Amino acid sequence: MHQPPPGPIARLRSLRYVELHTPAFTEAADFYEDVWGLETVESDTGSRWLRGTSDEHHVLRLTERDRVGLGRIAFAVATPAEVDQAARRLEARSLVPVTGPGPLDQAGGGYGLRFTDPEGRLIEISAQVDAVVPRGRGGAVPVGVTHAVLNTTDIDAAVAFYCDVLGLRVSDWSEHQMAFLRCNSDHHCIAFNQAEWTSLNHVAYEMTSVDHFMRGLGRLRHHGITPQWGPGRHGPGNNTFSYFTDPSGLVCEYTSEVAQIVEDAWIARVWRRVPELSDLWGTAGPPSKEIRRSMAGSPDPGPLAGSDGQGPGPLVPVDAQEATA
Repeated sequence: MHQPPPGPIARLRSLRYVELHTPAFTEAADFYEDVWGLETVESDTGSRWLRGTSDEHHVLRLTERDRVGLGRIAFAVATPAEVDQAARRLEARSLVPVTGPGPLDQAGGGYGLRFTDPEGRLIEISAQVDAVVPRGRGGAVPVGVTHAVLNTTDIDAAVAFYCDVLGLRVSDWSEHQMAFLRCNSDHHCIAFNQAEWTSLNHVAYEMTSVDHFMRGLGRLRHHGITPQWGPGRHGPGNNTFSYFTDPSGLVCEYTSEVAQIVEDAWIARVWRRVPELSDLWGTAGPPSKEIRRSMAGSPDPGPLAGSDGQGPGPLVPVDAQEATA
């Protein structure tokens, strides 16, 4: 009897944190703490975990590596039982976790699993990660990470995987160039950009309000850092934006006031890619060649690839793993 395809592996609550690989580890760590506004929770040789103002243990992990890249994307679920269920549903899809399910041996602990997507990105799903006491939101510093934009060589396949497997929902398209996906009421936690190669486009950090957003830009200006694109307000998502590059050359964004989705009432639309819709305020002007180049990044085979850029393959069928056990 034909079995229907399994549903999404879990109900994701939020984007918890991102891990970035960088050869400029010390400079990047100093930037994100002293300039960007995050706060170190834990650190050891070659790794640093930084928090925002929320109760998330960390929203950014920096890891020293020979090349720049995306280390992982981590999502929150409610309970360890949901992690175990996710593992079973991955197995039903002939996908094998590379870690877990089980206790996570990392700062903040937690219970989770990790697996790779079709382009080699490492995805973590976790519950029961240690919380920290909120710092208070009076300062013009990030609450946490709110979305990541990922460059993909096949936007339709990427959207299908993240919707079918992870349960994300499409909020909007920017023609057939970008797709905005959500896991909760925020307009997007992940967006895909059609590109020549797989890489990280940028990571966005939430500011509490437009006032915090602008005061954050002022603080960066005091450090001699001006936006490479922005400030402005995007059409898709309606969020404010201002883009910068960190010492590794990776793009980071301050943003605020992302559109909130009423699940049963929202109708996705296709936005035209024209300047007046890319920036509703009309204040940012077009993105420069430099920021476009930074957003394109360099080809990233994923954190599990070998030094030659070749990995064992992002998706490993169950029977293939058993055959090599």
